[in-house]
Amino acid sequence: MTVDRRSLLRYAAALPVTSAAPRLARAADRLAAEKADYTLRIARGLVELSPEHIVSTTLYDGRFPGPLLRFTEGRRVVVDIHNDTDTPELVHWHGQMIPSEVDGAAEEGTPFVPAHGMRRIAFVPKPSGFRFYHTHVMAGGDLGRGTYTGQAGPVYIEPRHDAGAYDREVFLVMKEFLPTFSRGGDMAMDVLAGTPIAALQQMGKAADAAARTTTKGFEVGYDLFSINGRMLGHGEPLRVKASERVLFHVLNASATEIRSLALPGHAFRVVALDGNPVPNPATVPVLWLGTAERISAIVEMNHPGVWAMGDLADDDRRHGMGIVVEYAGGSGRPQWVAPKPFRWDYTRFGKADLAPAAPDETIEITVVKHNAALDGFNQWTLNGEAFSMATLKPMYPLHRGRRYRLKFRNASDDIHPLHLHRHSFELTRVGGKPTAGVIKDVVMLGGYQEVEFDFVADNPGPTLFHCHQQLHMDFGFMALFTYV
Repeated sequence: MTVDRRSLLRYAAALPVTSAAPRLARAADRLAAEKADYTLRIARGLVELSPEHIVSTTLYDGRFPGPLLRFTEGRRVVVDIHNDTDTPELVHWHGQMIPSEVDGAAEEGTPFVPAHGMRRIAFVPKPSGFRFYHTHVMAGGDLGRGTYTGQAGPVYIEPRHDAGAYDREVFLVMKEFLPTFSRGGDMAMDVLAGTPIAALQQMGKAADAAARTTTKGFEVGYDLFSINGRMLGHGEPLRVKASERVLFHVLNASATEIRSLALPGHAFRVVALDGNPVPNPATVPVLWLGTAERISAIVEMNHPGVWAMGDLADDDRRHGMGIVVEYAGGSGRPQWVAPKPFRWDYTRFGKADLAPAAPDETIEITVVKHNAALDGFNQWTLNGEAFSMATLKPMYPLHRGRRYRLKFRNASDDIHPLHLHRHSFELTRVGGKPTAGVIKDVVMLGGYQEVEFDFVADNPGPTLFHCHQQLHMDFGFMALFTYV
């Protein structure tokens, strides 16, 4: 008998439910009697990127992005999730420290929202700051599933302390549409600070030499690009006033792409990363965001005119990845001026003179790409092992209350946005530079580079780790942490 991955996911999800059936049944009865605070509906719909480009995809509440959900830290919420599609779905509450059964990952035991069915969930939102929600199903070779669809929406959990003096907030969700497969090439290496490590380059070359083909594995490209579901020049411009201070909350909701954002003549004062205030707010000319990363930055509107705020990649920006910023009284075509080259450096926002707490244990993981090994798709291994739903391995045991340091070594040229579910982590070394105080839930690991971060095992339950690039996680780049 052949068992596919979806069957295994359902089986894995059912295991913890069976052992705790009476307790969960009582809790379900209590929950069923409550009134929902929020309702989300998953269904096919249309996104009008421009009058000439209307895309059919799966959406939340018939729109992209999905509705902004504003929670209060520590105040319990009840959410009804309706699934009007023909396939089971999952909603992942990215960046929140919540139980495994509602986190939205089948590998952790979260039940699916059944096709043409509904699931009611409840959780206590935390921590405060900019989070988001998105689908967490496997796509594999199906570009109409998973994060290739329009299933993403922002969450803001009201913080106890303000991010600083600003006049208003603006949420920007960056997203590509109409994905297609192509044969991969080398990724640009000039995005992140740091230099490649020779030993990792040699490991990558050895893996390429051992491959059974010299043909590059599949990658994903896109035809259309947008911010807040509109292509550059379409929809309403962002209207501002001179001297206004705007707090931008920027989300990269891409399935696979690293994104940049610049506003000609202006600078971004970064005050939070992934929703967490940084210890050293710093001003930068360009924002760089890996898949699923969020940046909150204040921009002082001090350069009147009509501007194209967009991605540095000319082709992507011309095909929609931008939004018009128009000052009061401004007129004419939006202008674009490319900023000077700038490498993203997380340590800029941390404290180099502040030593992080010593870990109780260090786990070292080496990432290797096996070119076109799975029917033309690249396979990814962690310490020589690709994730398997049959065994739920690689699996790493955790002891509650201990501080763990994860050290990742990347023997590929790809940038990997690493994501740990249900926990936040503190960066301790990035691209060879020590740092402290920067708290995140996604961090980009540069090509042939290393990154280290610490987390405290303080949220018991199965916990998924993966590269947030859909094509990577679907083909091996995952691991499961379990409390023992």
